Amino acid sequence: MDYSLCYLFGTVFISLFVPFMLYLIPWKKHTSTYEGVPRGKMGWPIVGETLEFVSLGKQGKPDKFMQDRMQKYSNQVFRTSLLMEKMVVLCGPSGNKFLFSNEDKLVTGWWPSTVTKIFKSAPAGKKETKQLRGALPEFLKMEPLKKYIPIMDSVAKQHLKENWCNKREVIVFEETKNFTFELACRLFLSIQDPEFVATIAKHFNFISGGFLAVPIDLPGTNLNKAIKAVETLQTFILPIIKKRRMKLMNKGESVIRDILSHMIIMADGAGMFANDLDIATKLIGLLVGGHDSSSSTITSVIKFLAEYPHVYDQVFKEQREIANSKGEGEPLNWEDIQKMKYSWNVICEAMRLRPPVAGTFREAITDFCYAGFRIPKGWKIHWNVYTTHKDPKYFPDPDKFDPSRFEKDGLRPFTFVPFGGGPRMCPGREYARLVILVFLHNVVNKFSWEKLVPNETTISLAIPTPSEGFPIGLKPHENAMVHEV
Repeated sequence: MDYSLCYLFGTVFISLFVPFMLYLIPWKKHTSTYEGVPRGKMGWPIVGETLEFVSLGKQGKPDKFMQDRMQKYSNQVFRTSLLMEKMVVLCGPSGNKFLFSNEDKLVTGWWPSTVTKIFKSAPAGKKETKQLRGALPEFLKMEPLKKYIPIMDSVAKQHLKENWCNKREVIVFEETKNFTFELACRLFLSIQDPEFVATIAKHFNFISGGFLAVPIDLPGTNLNKAIKAVETLQTFILPIIKKRRMKLMNKGESVIRDILSHMIIMADGAGMFANDLDIATKLIGLLVGGHDSSSSTITSVIKFLAEYPHVYDQVFKEQREIANSKGEGEPLNWEDIQKMKYSWNVICEAMRLRPPVAGTFREAITDFCYAGFRIPKGWKIHWNVYTTHKDPKYFPDPDKFDPSRFEKDGLRPFTFVPFGGGPRMCPGREYARLVILVFLHNVVNKFSWEKLVPNETTISLAIPTPSEGFPIGLKPHENAMVHEV
């Protein structure tokens, strides 16, 4: 029996037989622990309800876990056990508001043990979170980002020319990951060498796969692959940091001020980071966040445009008008982005139905009450977009793809939360918005397309991932018919 079969057998045994044996053990019940806490069930000993949570995600039904329990126990709050932790899920806009507004008062950030093992660091507390966000340059805010729109446009055009225009078919998820990673390397680290970018990109592909993996660090496991990937990437990035520091010392203000330069300045001047290894690790985390969620969202948008030709036509009309208003070779600018109102509505609806991140975790730092229930100190708390994104009370006919939902200003606060909220709201949300809009402008002006795998499943764990990568057949516009609206 070769190693892969041994590993497969071991995984099946751990997943199926160990929980069964644990169930047979006469565990002592500590009923006082659960007095006054939200209704729900803890599932199997140790593994809790994690297997069902992961299984539904692999089936492309990540919302079912939340909706079933909200219907059975409460649409405000329920308890469960995930990732070997006692956990409470706060539901609906009230739950989102409560959680986002009590950051570092009642709750603090928490990550699964797999994430801390991958990056070898604990979750950032209040002080470190504030410092980390302060270490991110003005670059990630809207005003400074405006000047990077022409670069985004140039990189998108070059990517399509080299990787789409000479093909009849493309694997969308793979290509959009390449594009968003190349762009992040250029804007975050000022790296433009395509061979170097391709070399480190293949290591990044293992990282997010380890976030919700079985927390066993053995050769061949997803967690082990993610840990090794980070260690390898550190060896690539450390020389870049040292080289950039030398340039900063010798040339000062004339050196490009990207995220890397800013972090080095913060480390040397304010002691923000422990050492260069710390900077490298934080940069790897930023690069993961800077391209994974954007590529997933772009893939979702392309999927929905293939399924709804009348929506594609309206996006095409809007983007073609912008393209026709430009001079020969003139890049996109901020004024063009402002005209992409319908396109942004389409992107928002795609993020509502297939959010790039389904939710994150917190830890109760003190006992507190919510909705009449006790949340014990140390319990973990999960907020999940599907407690509002798929609720017909806030989004009528919630499974329907309908960009017109976002034409009004009447969305109830805390119902549409693809970027989270509060002090830990995604700092790269404006960056992601521009990246997605710029790419959409360029791909729609060059192609229409059709799905090649009609019933492809989307696996929803760390990020939504098409099981086949979402292959499409391209139709360059000179040969394509555009549907009448």
